[in-house]
Amino acid sequence: MPSLNITDAPLPVPFAVSLGDPAGIGSEIVAKSWVMREARGLPPFFAVGDPASLRAVWLGPIQPIAAPEEAAGVFASALPCLQVADAGPITPGSPTIDGARTALEALEVSVGLARSGSAAGIVTAPVGKEQLYSVGFTHPGQTEFIAERCGVAPHNAVMMLAGPSLRVVPITIHIPLAEVSAALSIDLIRARALTTAKGLQRSFGIARPRLVVAGLNPHAGENGALGREEIDVIRPAIALLQEDGLDIVGPLAADAMFHARARENYDAALCMYHDQALIPIKTLNFDEGVNMTLGLPIVRTSPDHGTAFGIAGKDVANPGAMIAALKMAAESARARLAHG
Repeated sequence: MPSLNITDAPLPVPFAVSLGDPAGIGSEIVAKSWVMREARGLPPFFAVGDPASLRAVWLGPIQPIAAPEEAAGVFASALPCLQVADAGPITPGSPTIDGARTALEALEVSVGLARSGSAAGIVTAPVGKEQLYSVGFTHPGQTEFIAERCGVAPHNAVMMLAGPSLRVVPITIHIPLAEVSAALSIDLIRARALTTAKGLQRSFGIARPRLVVAGLNPHAGENGALGREEIDVIRPAIALLQEDGLDIVGPLAADAMFHARARENYDAALCMYHDQALIPIKTLNFDEGVNMTLGLPIVRTSPDHGTAFGIAGKDVANPGAMIAALKMAAESARARLAHG
């Protein structure tokens, strides 16, 4: 994939990193990322959440801050942390209601700081959806919550999963597989594709993104023999997008889209459902996969993995995806500054 041609110029303000569920691995991978800040060339950032969740898994230096502008001055010697709530007693691997409330408040505050310009963008550590739902969270995930807080319609906020060798966008996301066919529409595919193309231009500096679209059925439907979604929905959407001026082709057989030679021919692949997109990205780039939301007025990235409660507190969590999320956030912010 083409890489960003963006300088490493310092950004005017640091990034806000919401710590996610205090009982998950978020605090550990954020702390490990800070430790590797110089070796990996990470931008300045500050944690948002309860510092106790950091202390529960890490003995390194933590510096409480009262405002984002204090972060840059202490980042070289300590991990800055903006406390937003008290999560109560924290046991890694054992999520609680208070912890879910803290995670939600940290997310809310981080979005507000990015929208106000006090943070260069946000990087979100994983949350436990089951726990969030118990405290009144009504969104399918953090992506939809952030879009709403930014005033962006759900169909205009696109979840893109990106790694060193692949970028994918699921057209439908967190719905049962049995509901995918009915959820697909020409308008939905078109909206996702247009947002993806604009996002690749704005956040990755790709002047004319090359997009490919997967079919829903085996062999992309075999001209209707294995299903009509390609004929009735996907092809008409692609034709309209080509009229819009996009460099886009498909529908392609999904089983032949992700080998190395195929990936050389596109900048992002649009897939019809969650696993069609996430299986290849996690197979190829599991420890470096980043969830990036396109279509927002702010930069937002996240590691492409969950809370991993089963390994929380054991000092075995790999910070690779969090480091990749921080680096991609910085690259995106610089690209936006460079290209307007």
